[in-house]
Amino acid sequence: MLKTLASQIKEYKKASIATPIFMILEVIMETIIPLMMASIIDDGVSVGNAGHIYKMGALMLAAACFSLFSGFMGGKYGARASTGFARNLRKAMYENIQTFSFSNIDKFSTAGLVTRLTTDVTNIQNAYQMLLRMCMRAPFSLICAMVMSFAVNTRIATIYLIAVLVLGVILGVLITRTTKYFRSIFQKYDDLNESVQENVSAIRVVKAYVREDHEKEKFTKASGNVYKLFTKAEAMICLNMPIMQFTVYTCILVISWMGAHMIVSNTLTTGGLSMLLTYCMNILMNLMMLSMIFVMVTMSVASARRVAEVLNEKPDITNPENPVMEVADGSIEFRHVDFSYKKDAKEPVLKDINLKIRSGETIGILGGTGSGKSSLVSLLSRLYDVTKGSVLVGGRDVREYDIDVIRNQVAVVLQNNVLFSGTILDNLRWGDKEATKEECMHACDLACASEFIEKLPKGYDTYIEQGGTNVSGGQKQRLCIARALLKKPKVLILDDSTSAVDTSTDAKIRKAFAEEIPGTTKLIIAQRVSSIQNADHIIVLENGEVNGFGTHEELLENNEIYRDVYESQTSGNGDFDEAS
Repeated sequence: MLKTLASQIKEYKKASIATPIFMILEVIMETIIPLMMASIIDDGVSVGNAGHIYKMGALMLAAACFSLFSGFMGGKYGARASTGFARNLRKAMYENIQTFSFSNIDKFSTAGLVTRLTTDVTNIQNAYQMLLRMCMRAPFSLICAMVMSFAVNTRIATIYLIAVLVLGVILGVLITRTTKYFRSIFQKYDDLNESVQENVSAIRVVKAYVREDHEKEKFTKASGNVYKLFTKAEAMICLNMPIMQFTVYTCILVISWMGAHMIVSNTLTTGGLSMLLTYCMNILMNLMMLSMIFVMVTMSVASARRVAEVLNEKPDITNPENPVMEVADGSIEFRHVDFSYKKDAKEPVLKDINLKIRSGETIGILGGTGSGKSSLVSLLSRLYDVTKGSVLVGGRDVREYDIDVIRNQVAVVLQNNVLFSGTILDNLRWGDKEATKEECMHACDLACASEFIEKLPKGYDTYIEQGGTNVSGGQKQRLCIARALLKKPKVLILDDSTSAVDTSTDAKIRKAFAEEIPGTTKLIIAQRVSSIQNADHIIVLENGEVNGFGTHEELLENNEIYRDVYESQTSGNGDFDEAS
């Protein structure tokens, strides 16, 4: 874990080294100042030597200024190192998340990844800054003060040593007990973020069903869990301050009492007592700083583990050593394919799929909910890898291709269409960032999207809100189809992507595909038989198996499921799930 995190310090190594150096210089000056103060009292004020007072006063002022400068530089470099470290962690996590396959993403919830990128990294940033500054400053200052105290008077310095040992044991017990709470807190943060994310993303549904009160209760519960754990942890940590103050004041009283007796017996000077009292406060305050460091580190260890998990996660789908960089054509073959989302699943989602599709064919895919339609097409662009068997595109196993190459040549318009904030042109150019406006317009013509775009006040420069909330479902689907067409793929997959458009527009889109991109293999998942009945072949899936494969006429004649669906839809009552 430490090695993983430390690798992200990178260009901030110099700042990370400079910070503790300046902190040590600050401590050295702070250690020298009490010596000068004692000298002023004993050799200046007591004997009336004004020259010595001025001389030592000037030196004290210089030491204080240098200490102030060192502290400022330590703070400056510490802030630079910690914020830079946090930036690198977030960047590395985000970049690694981009390489994840769907199965990797399934392992971490979306809310969990957001928490790790925000709250967890912030905790590590704060802990790192404290480690660079206080974790170097406090122990070094404590040791220097302890050494100087023993040099002045061993008996009184022993009081410090006993206080340090007692406090160390007490703080160790407190930290051990609070650690378990902090480990649980961030898991509750995930639940809290998930509640917020789900509510905000589905706010229209929440309002439509008047479920605001239910969502408030859910949020209150998630927030309450975080509150309870933090309260328990903070209740333990709060004991730190009164214990510390009790020890400090006890030490001051004991030192003052012993020091007064020693001054009377001439075994200690007034300046020496003043110096010892200063070192007393120094030692105990540094011990308090150390306790704060341990608390912060304890809290950040849980965050560090969670961040390291994301950084160390290896994508399940990777490029082969010598990837194929060109897809010959759009031919597709499934050879004894089994597929499961989880390795330990009892039943595969797809079972012994054997299919051959020629390049340029239009293939319809029909099946009930959960029959494996989306899973089948997800294997073509390696969104998932097969569990058994092989999937071939262009005559080669998809696992032999470079991932970017196969995904550019197998364009997928997913069931859940997503548009991003930006103009219509910005969204279209996700398909091809170099596409001209004319190419974008042509793709929109094929997808029957140009007819509504041209009616918009700003046309192709119309701004799309996040998630495409300012366009209808059918408009969103047509824009996503146009975006996929701009990739000029060998294989185009439409995963129920025309469900929100009317039958007339659906027919226009199918006609445009047949005329304009005849060489592209088209796989169309649909619930409406009318959307696929003119396809070259139709696949009927049931429970993850191929129940039928043939033309519309062949399936009407020899496939009972297809015939039932067709008859229920042409008679005007029922859908696929109801019929099957």
